Amino acid sequence: MSLPGTVRRREVGLAYLLLAPTLLLLLTVVAYPVGWEVWTSLTDLSPLKDGPTAFVGLENYRRLLADPGFWRAATVTVVYAAVTSLAKLALGLGFALLLTRPFRGRTLVFLAIFLPWAYPAGVSVIGWYWTLNPPTTTAYAPFMGHLKYSVDSVFGGGAWAFVSVILFNIWRGSSFIAVLLLAGINAIPPELFECALLESKSAWRRFRLVTVPLLKPFLALGVFLSLTSAFADLANVWMLTAGRIVFPVIGTNAYWLVIKAGQFGPASALSLTLVPFLLAVMLVLFRLFDAPEREAA
Repeated sequence: MSLPGTVRRREVGLAYLLLAPTLLLLLTVVAYPVGWEVWTSLTDLSPLKDGPTAFVGLENYRRLLADPGFWRAATVTVVYAAVTSLAKLALGLGFALLLTRPFRGRTLVFLAIFLPWAYPAGVSVIGWYWTLNPPTTTAYAPFMGHLKYSVDSVFGGGAWAFVSVILFNIWRGSSFIAVLLLAGINAIPPELFECALLESKSAWRRFRLVTVPLLKPFLALGVFLSLTSAFADLANVWMLTAGRIVFPVIGTNAYWLVIKAGQFGPASALSLTLVPFLLAVMLVLFRLFDAPEREAA
């Protein structure tokens, strides 16, 4: 007859054995690349440099913090992520609430809302680029040209291209947020909404006191995915700006630092500078949207 302690040890051992493939996968695709990047940021690694790679400590970070260009790029990146995330959350929540109600043509509206996310990003980017920057003479080409000139005159060269990146990110991302929040609303027992309808006839009051609290975990996940995708958005920025740094963003700056200058160390340090800020924002968001329940006294 097995003792309770022996059974417990076998269960713990089996649990670790079952978790081993997942742990190995995380170490391979997450821990190793991040660890290599952190180590590279502490060196002067460059394929254009003669001689062995030297350990420079925090010198790459010190130079970045003393560079005004870095602070401008960090500000633009944070503003870009914040503006697009707020807009995507507002539009996505509005679309999700619209689709929870039955109405004629609901299926077509759902497809229209979901299409931006399902459509290939490469084709969508070209469509947006040609819409905002008509390559041929069209009826609205003079208007778009005048609008582009006005925006660039007020905010500086490249502002119009940056606006197009923001609009594309909101257009595509709000579609995903809408589907995510719609799934969250459908997961809530309808009896709760029926009880809320009996308690209050105010739609705003039911939304504020019932819908939003029950959707908090989905809202937190939506904001998390939106922020991380905005911070890591390189492909869309690259394609919509034709590879030019029209407005400095951390991702494109780090990419050009590697590809054009061959400075792997400074580029790694640059890409890691926003990690502490991003982790802090994520912690605040999860505490705000998905706070742990208080234990009963």
